Amino acid sequence: MLIAVVASACTLLSSSSPDEKHISIYSSVANYSLSISQHKGTDYVGLLELLEPLGTVSARTNKDRWRIRYNGSDSEFIASKAHASIRGSDFALTAVFLLENGRGLVPLSSLSTLLPRILGGPVTFNQTAGRLFIGNVAVHFTAQVSQTTPPKLVMNFTSPVNPTISTEPGKLRMVFTHEPLVAPGSRALTFESKMIPSASFQESNGAAEVVVSGTVPLMASFSNDGRTITISPPQTVPTQVQSQGQPIPPMPSNPPAPVAPAVPGSVAAVAPGTRHYFVVVDASHGGDERGAALTDQMAEKDVTLAFARRLRQELDARDLPTLLLRDADVTLTLDQRASAANSSGAAIYISVHATSQGTGVCLYTALTPPAEQGQPPFLDWDSAQTSFLTTSRAAAIGVAAELRSKQIPVRILVAPLRPLNNLITAAIAVEVAPPANDVTQLNAEPYQSLIANAVALGVADIRGQLQAAGK
Repeated sequence: MLIAVVASACTLLSSSSPDEKHISIYSSVANYSLSISQHKGTDYVGLLELLEPLGTVSARTNKDRWRIRYNGSDSEFIASKAHASIRGSDFALTAVFLLENGRGLVPLSSLSTLLPRILGGPVTFNQTAGRLFIGNVAVHFTAQVSQTTPPKLVMNFTSPVNPTISTEPGKLRMVFTHEPLVAPGSRALTFESKMIPSASFQESNGAAEVVVSGTVPLMASFSNDGRTITISPPQTVPTQVQSQGQPIPPMPSNPPAPVAPAVPGSVAAVAPGTRHYFVVVDASHGGDERGAALTDQMAEKDVTLAFARRLRQELDARDLPTLLLRDADVTLTLDQRASAANSSGAAIYISVHATSQGTGVCLYTALTPPAEQGQPPFLDWDSAQTSFLTTSRAAAIGVAAELRSKQIPVRILVAPLRPLNNLITAAIAVEVAPPANDVTQLNAEPYQSLIANAVALGVADIRGQLQAAGK
């Protein structure tokens, strides 16, 4: 699973200002976020936009009156008035109702009493944090540090989670934007561990945040289908180790070319006398690991595979032979992906991801932890990418230039990602978001081809630099 570890995560970016206020709504049918607007110092939110994901809703305007029907029940509001009719009963708003170009805006402070009337069920609203819970949807968690060496902070959640994770000296920060995570019994947690002494919970601007304090660098990993996050110091593992744990010979200066997998989706092996692949493209997730649920019917693993195949076509067309690590719906571990890429001798590795949040593309390069001295011919597994960071960043810059030339929004970020950290070649991750917040376009051929073409052009532009770095 890609762990997006960045100071300002791409999946939280949109065309709006980073300082824009938001409200997050959590329900049994949808979790989503809306922008908050201000009028004379009062916060407002669009009522139609808030109700649309929850049921059947329509609205119409008659002069200064705005009527909305939700699941067959009518409510009426009057522009610049602080009273309304909800299901035939009078209701007092905390501030006047606004009608702007047919769009009905209600004061944020009214939601805790207004929504139960409209929805006919319980609502819990933390206005200060901008988080609104409809029904019993909260996700709870426990946190406990093991007495192992090194210690591990094991966090178990009642439902799958996929936070954005960032690191800074002495802290690992997890931001939960799409999950209705609530605080444990205490917002401040302390542990009997010198390496991981404490953690804290806080929430603001539509997101919950867990901050883990550490006296050493910390890394996070996911398991149990996203219901468990384990946080621990990085461990030293040889770079050149296959998934079975058996060491393989160091890569020669002129490596033999890999052969395509004998079974679609299996890991490629090194064999002499066959062609040399210039690019390894890795479609993230697959098999039992679905990745993000982009829509009810669209899983990230399917989008990344389709995009990876298009990218291979674009690269092959530019005389850049390309190997797909996953060309079917199969499960590959991060170690298997890294070992296969390292064995291929390719000049660049490209990991493909997809997200329903934000627009455009995020490009990631590795942020490696401090390297520990390995015994030749082995390298520290988690910092193997260190010697290739300059070339990886050059690749990201080249790809970003081509994306911008096609008017595609793009950000370049660094993060301690796996398997990027484990690779002994130039390596980038490409996370594709939909255009104009239309998530269905992630599966559209024109959009995928547009981005794949830009990525291929960016790689082709620096092919000489990539070849030189691999010698």
